[in-house]
Amino acid sequence: MSDTAEHYPGETLGLPETGRGSLASWRARVAALILDWAASMAPAVILFGTGVLNEAGWRSWMILGVFFVESSILTGLAGGSFGQIIARIGVARLNGQPIGLLRAIARQAMICVVLPTIVSGAERRALNDLALGSVVVNRR
Repeated sequence: MSDTAEHYPGETLGLPETGRGSLASWRARVAALILDWAASMAPAVILFGTGVLNEAGWRSWMILGVFFVESSILTGLAGGSFGQIIARIGVARLNGQPIGLLRAIARQAMICVVLPTIVSGAERRALNDLALGSVVVNRR
């Protein structure tokens, strides 16, 4: 039996194997991102018009702008974006403390740039989580 067969995702971070505080699955994380994006479309259309869906120029960036503001504020204050709260996952620092508003803004800015988010390492942690000492965990 190999040594890696005895380990579960999140163990080296001191997280439980299952339940509250365990490492969130990719499935839950992707579902949360889809929910966040969908939830960002409505306010963007209301505030900036339907051009956000099909025009070029500044309007084409407004859904991303709404996503950034929504996810930064909610992650900083509630420990997770709208989609993450619905998916019952959240963001926390490795030391168990809340992520806080400044780290949430930095994390969401890296997510909006995309590349730091898709470059993923061990324990399902992308570059943004590695840089900020954060992890996405289950809330239930």
